[in-house]
Amino acid sequence: MSDAPPVYRRVLLKLSGEALLGNMDYGIDPAMIQRVAREIAEVRELGVQIGVVIGGGNIFRGAGLAQGGMDRVTGDHMGMLATVINSLALQDALERIGVFARVMSALKIHEVCEDYIRRRAIRHLEKNRVVIFAAGTGNPFFTTDTAASLRAIEISADVLIKATKVNGVYSSDPMHNADAQHYPALSFERVLVENLQVMDATAIVMCRDNNLPLRVFNLNNPGDLMKMMRGETVGTQVSN
Repeated sequence: MSDAPPVYRRVLLKLSGEALLGNMDYGIDPAMIQRVAREIAEVRELGVQIGVVIGGGNIFRGAGLAQGGMDRVTGDHMGMLATVINSLALQDALERIGVFARVMSALKIHEVCEDYIRRRAIRHLEKNRVVIFAAGTGNPFFTTDTAASLRAIEISADVLIKATKVNGVYSSDPMHNADAQHYPALSFERVLVENLQVMDATAIVMCRDNNLPLRVFNLNNPGDLMKMMRGETVGTQVSN
């Protein structure tokens, strides 16, 4: 691996809850969360400050529960609590390999984690602790994609990194269309106009309006996150 210095000072990594499934149908695959923790630890060892937002789709997804007839606000609150479970699991995986980590929740759950306070979160990052932002924005009707954009802007991250199951952004789903075109670079406007489903529209607009670059990569390719930190071309970059 290249010994080039990192090109970013502070990053926000967005993980889907499904990323923690590994080979399981539900819940958290211990082997998968351990691998994710190791990759985050490698980034931290470079001197890059890293925050993380995790979804909760491996346990509950609010929108899916609402489609089944549940009240949307109730479903979204359940989804937020699922992200807290995932965040605590990642904190544990990081601490077991010697990485200091803090879970900060947008919902008040004092017995298990800290409240999200922006200035305290930045101080944790400055002390080289991994900060895991849980419970989304704390409000229903907002996705964890939007929460990731919001937290990245609040902590003045240099880039928002979205981990997916494919190598960046494509014209259509490459898992179902072998002829889907891969885009190495895109503008936020094109993502919105062509409805490319990188993140939800609210998250994309927030990135665009705050000039926050977005990188999309395949979490299942070990080492790609480190390559990105060193400035190598990986996945797709979305910017203004």
